[in-house]
Amino acid sequence: MIRFLIRTAIFIGSSALGLWLTSLIVDGFHVKAEGFLIAVLVFAVLQSILSPFFLKTTAKNASALTGAVGLISTFVALLVATAINGAITIDDAQAWFFGTILVWIVTMLATLLLPVLFVKDRVEKNRAAA
Repeated sequence: MIRFLIRTAIFIGSSALGLWLTSLIVDGFHVKAEGFLIAVLVFAVLQSILSPFFLKTTAKNASALTGAVGLISTFVALLVATAINGAITIDDAQAWFFGTILVWIVTMLATLLLPVLFVKDRVEKNRAAA
């Protein structure tokens, strides 16, 4: 249960980081402070549901697209999050393209690297205690 909660927190944190950094870097990709938490939660939940769904669907029907599952699920999650909550607005096709790629890259890297940092910190604390 603890691992699940930690993974959930890391995934939500990586989603928040991805959306926030993308709003700073990509012109036309805007994230408002009010409603940001709801937008992050909607995006994170959609990502966690859509990724396995798209992976299973592409593996069965279009195996060539399996590598693009992360990008596809990020795009769809952004699409739904912008429709549900006004906290995220994306102005044009260029912002959609670069926003999707950057959010995907940041969330992927944060999801991979944050657990390593937590595990490393935990191991060092255990060694110091022993």
